[in-house]
Amino acid sequence: MKPETLPAPTPSAEAHWVDGELVRSLMRTQRQAQWLSLLPVLVIFGVLWDDLPPALMAAWILAVLAVTGWRYAVLRRYEDRVRHQGTDEHLAFFRRWRLVWPATALLWGAATFLYFDRTSLSDQFICWLTLAGLAMLSVNGLSTQRSTMLAYLDTMAATSLAIMGWRMVVQLHLQGPTYHWWLVGLLLVFWQVLRHTGLQLHATHRRNFELQFRNEQLIESLTRQTQAALDAVEIKNRFLASAAHDIRQPVHALGLYADWLGSEPELVHEIAPKIVESTKAVNHLFDSLFDLARLDSGKIRLNIDTVDVAKLLRDLELQYRPLCEAKGLQFRMYLRPGTTVSDPILLQRIVGNLIANAVKYTQRGGVLVASRPARDGLRVEIWDTGVGIAPVHQREIFREFYKVPSHSGTEDGFGLGLYIVARLTDILGHPLALQSRLGRGSVFRLVLRPTDGRAAAERAVHALAQMAPARGDI
Repeated sequence: MKPETLPAPTPSAEAHWVDGELVRSLMRTQRQAQWLSLLPVLVIFGVLWDDLPPALMAAWILAVLAVTGWRYAVLRRYEDRVRHQGTDEHLAFFRRWRLVWPATALLWGAATFLYFDRTSLSDQFICWLTLAGLAMLSVNGLSTQRSTMLAYLDTMAATSLAIMGWRMVVQLHLQGPTYHWWLVGLLLVFWQVLRHTGLQLHATHRRNFELQFRNEQLIESLTRQTQAALDAVEIKNRFLASAAHDIRQPVHALGLYADWLGSEPELVHEIAPKIVESTKAVNHLFDSLFDLARLDSGKIRLNIDTVDVAKLLRDLELQYRPLCEAKGLQFRMYLRPGTTVSDPILLQRIVGNLIANAVKYTQRGGVLVASRPARDGLRVEIWDTGVGIAPVHQREIFREFYKVPSHSGTEDGFGLGLYIVARLTDILGHPLALQSRLGRGSVFRLVLRPTDGRAAAERAVHALAQMAPARGDI
């Protein structure tokens, strides 16, 4: 009976979305840098070709090319299957293939074995400079993924340090040149600087995506609120037009009857009942408006008490039996004694609206009001043999100002009766169900579960808070 409202984004939802966008950003960067990673291979090959055995150089180059091919295959798989998918698919893909980058770093760290203390200082300098440049480019390219970036840097640095340590300690027994220690110190410092820089870059990327997420949520919220405001204006205009039309008819009839009575007073016995009926119609319309105003302003007051359901229904019988008989309809009651805990005035208003609705849309046959014991409380049923309601309209009739097209009787009301019933049953905690067959009649079943006063008050406040979105969804 009430539309669903979008929940506010949770921190976990925001983090989930941001993680997915970070993966997207990483994969975009890797697509662009895929073939640039081969340039350092050419530099190392050109510098060391004359200094190393061809077999050793060829083995390292083939290993690098193999890992590069593996990475290319991963990127192609991403392009073909994941790129246009959602966040979950991106995160699952990255978790499966994230080791391809540390594997690349392992081979570049292993390149230290090719030149450290094996070539001239000038060649070593060029190789170290190439490795440093590659590490800096990798920090920039991988910084969107914190764990991958750190794994890449740590793997490259740890591999280089392990090779240098093996050469200095195992092979040279710490008798090597002094510059070895300077290189180790510089590598350690450079490694920590890169880690620190990468972490700052990652924090910047994450903040940017968090701001993007919040901006999109804000824009979406503003769009919904703007649409709700526009819908509210449209509803107000439609309501004013409907109200003017619905009230004008009985008021106009009153004017005609008054003129008629003034010119022909001897027809007072014939005209007086018509004046009474027109007055009742006006009162009914205003009663609906007053009920709606109290609900929408939050000024409804709950008075939870024990209610004798049979007595309440007999009181309603006194009000609606004459209306049925005036239309040539049967009005039957089938009552079982019992009580419930509810607001007696609001409960009477609910059942009264349902009975009035049944009488209004029934032209032949009759109306049955029954109370029966149910598993979780008494059940009140209102049966009629009226026009019935098509399935397509059975949810809509509980909306504000809704009138079933082509139903006779919709011309003399605002379409508020069942809307008010829906709001009140929700507040009191009395579930309402409808079954109907077009052209055969309808039955409304109201389960009178005992009302908890505090919970009902909370539901009333919540209903008021949801009023604006609800109207925007009509």
